[in-house]
Amino acid sequence: MNRIQYLFIGLLWFGCKPEREIKEAPPLAVQVVKLKSESVSLEKDFVAQIYGKVDIPIRARAEGYLEGIHFQEGKLVKKGDLLYTVDPQPFQEGVNAAMSELASAKVNLTQAENDLARYRPLAEINAVSQKDLDAAVAKRDAARAMVSASEAKVRFENIQLGYTKIKSPINGLIGKTNAKVGEYVGREPNPVILNTVSLIDSVRVEFSLSENDYLTLFREYQEQHNGPESIKKPLKLVLSDGQTFDQVGYVDFINRQIDASSGTILIQTTFPNPERLIRPGQFARIRVPMNTVENGLLIPQRAVSEFQGTFFVFKVGEDNKIVQENITVGGSYRDYFLVNEGLSAGDMVVLEAIQKVAPGQVIAPEVVEFESQFKD
Repeated sequence: MNRIQYLFIGLLWFGCKPEREIKEAPPLAVQVVKLKSESVSLEKDFVAQIYGKVDIPIRARAEGYLEGIHFQEGKLVKKGDLLYTVDPQPFQEGVNAAMSELASAKVNLTQAENDLARYRPLAEINAVSQKDLDAAVAKRDAARAMVSASEAKVRFENIQLGYTKIKSPINGLIGKTNAKVGEYVGREPNPVILNTVSLIDSVRVEFSLSENDYLTLFREYQEQHNGPESIKKPLKLVLSDGQTFDQVGYVDFINRQIDASSGTILIQTTFPNPERLIRPGQFARIRVPMNTVENGLLIPQRAVSEFQGTFFVFKVGEDNKIVQENITVGGSYRDYFLVNEGLSAGDMVVLEAIQKVAPGQVIAPEVVEFESQFKD
């Protein structure tokens, strides 16, 4: 090769050489939340059972075959509406027999009064003895008593006959019937309770507090409201779908004693139910305000990790470097933790991509607002 050929090959090699530029990867973008202190009303949920404001069982007080059902199941009924009829013939016969006895007693009374009316003038002229007169008076009094007894029996038999027509005692919502036409009712094991009518314009909600929770509430409200019997703070009702009911309730009854078998005390509250959305028998949760923490520091539970009982977070330090910070928590509040130690208001902690960061790593923080899954 000559000199020109070597020069050509050299130029070709340098022209094909790849450009080597070393570029540093940009910092990882990470979502963080900025902590702030606020007044926190700590709440606790308790499993609750819902009842109608008034739940009245409809009982068959007359034994017999059910002859008619006069309402539509699951609909509103008015006080005095006819609900059921039981075969009245046996009871009508009882009324007829009692009326016959009353008529006979009245005939006997009339005869006794007539006999006494005849004896009295005769006794005045000693035509009959005093003994006969006394006997006539006693017979008249006995006849009067028989009439009174017969009248009472007629009233009783009419009451029994009245039980064959079962009417609604209140305005309310009636449920599914427990007996069908043709069934024998009024005696166990046959249906005695035929149905239930509930007043649900407002509902009773009952739940139980443990002794510790009760004492916590007692001390809180003793200081602020003269004891738990005067609790006036509104309570929330969380339905089975997680939604909070749009009405608030208040405590109207605290049981007199702790249940020795369960160690709990029964609490009853009342909630307005104008749309009749809530029905007896539903299960829900009562959200009770336990106490208030001033300047409480809340952190989303998603931002907190736990290992062998130690809680820690990844905090954004100087120059956006990740710092692992151990914290102590004072309990949970919905989907937050209440921080006692380890963090301060204004600190930024990693919310997302916790598994992708490590202490000392530089990140590009993106401050976001945490959206709680709980709705007031």
